[in-house]
Amino acid sequence: MTTTREQLHERRFPGESDEYRRAREDLLRAEMELRQHAEDVAEQRRGLPLGGVVPHDYEFQEWDLRTGSPRGVRLSGLFGGEHDTLFLYSFMYLPSPDGDPLGSPCPSCTSIIDAVAGQARHLAGQLSLAVVAKVPVERLRAHAYTRGWAKIRVLSRARNTYNRDYHAEAPDGRQLPIATVFARRNGTIHHCWSSELAYAPSNPGQHPRHVDFMWPLWNILDTTPAGRGIDFQPRLQYE
Repeated sequence: MTTTREQLHERRFPGESDEYRRAREDLLRAEMELRQHAEDVAEQRRGLPLGGVVPHDYEFQEWDLRTGSPRGVRLSGLFGGEHDTLFLYSFMYLPSPDGDPLGSPCPSCTSIIDAVAGQARHLAGQLSLAVVAKVPVERLRAHAYTRGWAKIRVLSRARNTYNRDYHAEAPDGRQLPIATVFARRNGTIHHCWSSELAYAPSNPGQHPRHVDFMWPLWNILDTTPAGRGIDFQPRLQYE
């Protein structure tokens, strides 16, 4: 005997066939399962115990608009007076085609922060947010200016070991795009979470997707018939 499953809702879109609706209902159930699983994972993430105490109060460099020169700022100073949560994104610079020893901004990292910059004012009430790169702060600030990241705090870690200590730099010096969360409790700063899917096994041909949670580009493309495509990658400029 065939059991007819209960329809999830009564809405129909213009011109759709019964075949489409049956397939869409199957997909909708899968989307509902994914939604619940995402919430379960988020709850598990929130339940993590505090991680290790940071080994150093790292000093970064940022641009001081008042003096027109770099100034030092400690990791502890990035929290500000009102927040106990700090979200740091390690931004990559890639080997430059023109041989610039400092490299060139990663187009994918740029795409990510382009999106985050639009949300920065909303996030500011909940946490402190900053982007850190290996290059001198003048170089990162210039890139941030051209992209309109006025609400994003940009930092250089050229003089400290933060990227190496928190696995945003490979032993050969390659930079990795890692998102990291720190929590301050009773004046002590703990590592809380990092996007470790970057290091975990993935299926053949599959990107780790460790920072997709903050990258709407792919999430939008995933809703389309062509999906993410094979050859498309973000660029710094489009004709």
